[in-house]
Amino acid sequence: MRYLPAVIVDVVLVLIFAAIGRASHDENPAGFLLTAWPFLIALLLGHLVAALLPGRPRRPWSVLWGAVVWVVTVAGGMLIRVLSGDTAEVPFIIVATIVLGVFLVGWRAIAALLRRRRSTAGAGDTAGAASEAESSDESND
Repeated sequence: MRYLPAVIVDVVLVLIFAAIGRASHDENPAGFLLTAWPFLIALLLGHLVAALLPGRPRRPWSVLWGAVVWVVTVAGGMLIRVLSGDTAEVPFIIVATIVLGVFLVGWRAIAALLRRRRSTAGAGDTAGAASEAESSDESND
């Protein structure tokens, strides 16, 4: 179950990618599932690959996990698109690679920075509280 929140965030981001792509080409954004389905299947496969890798990244919200999911999502999504009779033109491959990279790895990088900042701030607060406690103890002597 610890995988579910990351999978949900990734699914939403792939759906946003497809909706933005359709809208930018003056296509009906409501048909975004037609664009998204190959990438959604590949996304789920990417999470499975990341979970099964030997020495795998342990947390689905880690940047390394996101990188695995990103690569499998782009490569698998393009392959499924072509095998299903759709196209995968070079400009689309480039845009999809960049946008999905920013989406799938980006939120994890931001989360990692926020976690690091919070743990650094927490450590600073703890150290400050310890210093104050020591000063208080010294003044009581």
